[in-house]
Amino acid sequence: MTASLHAFSPSTVRPQAQPIDPARFAPIVEAPRREDARIVNAMSVDVEDYFQVQAFANTVARDRWDEFERRVERNTDRVLQIFADARVAATFFTLGWVAERYPQLIRRIADQGHEVASHGWAHHLVTSQTPEEFRADIRRTRALLEDLSGQSVVGYRAATFSIGRTNLWAFDVLAEEGYRYSSSIFPVHHDLYGMPEAPHGPFRPRAGEPFVEFPMCTVEALGRTIPCSGGGYFRLMPYAAFRWAVKRLHADAERPCIFYFHPWEIDPGQPRVPGLSIKGRFRHYLNLDRMEPRLRRLLGDFRWDRMDRVFGSFLPH
Repeated sequence: MTASLHAFSPSTVRPQAQPIDPARFAPIVEAPRREDARIVNAMSVDVEDYFQVQAFANTVARDRWDEFERRVERNTDRVLQIFADARVAATFFTLGWVAERYPQLIRRIADQGHEVASHGWAHHLVTSQTPEEFRADIRRTRALLEDLSGQSVVGYRAATFSIGRTNLWAFDVLAEEGYRYSSSIFPVHHDLYGMPEAPHGPFRPRAGEPFVEFPMCTVEALGRTIPCSGGGYFRLMPYAAFRWAVKRLHADAERPCIFYFHPWEIDPGQPRVPGLSIKGRFRHYLNLDRMEPRLRRLLGDFRWDRMDRVFGSFLPH
């Protein structure tokens, strides 16, 4: 990018909260891609193991990750089979840590027609990184994923949606490192993440620059902003309510849904990690046994494809 998102050098200063200038963002309005008169939505998977989630960060240190039973390969292979059964292609935002240990898994993802994208190396929150640390992280991850997949890796999703009002400099760094889009902002209030003042549809973080952010999806109902992008919300909400929200998004905003989930969410038999808070246990283990049948139903109820194809006309070339 030719202009920084903040008025200081991102290479030397740990950023502080900045006021949001609405003119900074350039929302993109474009007719959605359709098939059989139905909007094509974006299906995505955040490839990480059950012990790597933010809910466990205070219980499971990164230097202990190799002590835990790994289930990410078998679970991701199960996800690949579910997608094959439904004839759906998706985007797999993958940790470098996982790719380093399971290189053949990355090749299988790519060989089966899916997009390989970056989820950073080891699930560090971007809010915990300096710009130098962030740059090294996303550069290392992209290089490995490209080498293993044979694809050009252009997409990125921050761990726990940890790009927001305090670190908009991250978009500059992503663009400088060769990424073309991010899907890292959730425009809601949440105790772990959220930037509710951000646009609720695709936007360019700096007007006039080509890099694009695709925020997670929400709808307005009963005076509230309701998330409808998957994850724990998908396991919490009745399926009929979630399907209604996606249809509402299509009708009101004429916009594709961006759906995400994790391979561990289809694994109700995963080991239980001790020492979690009540909230942590609730968020992680709720309705795991219902996830796979709900996911299969969702794949049949709507059209789905990879992020880079659903939003291909938005992306810089």
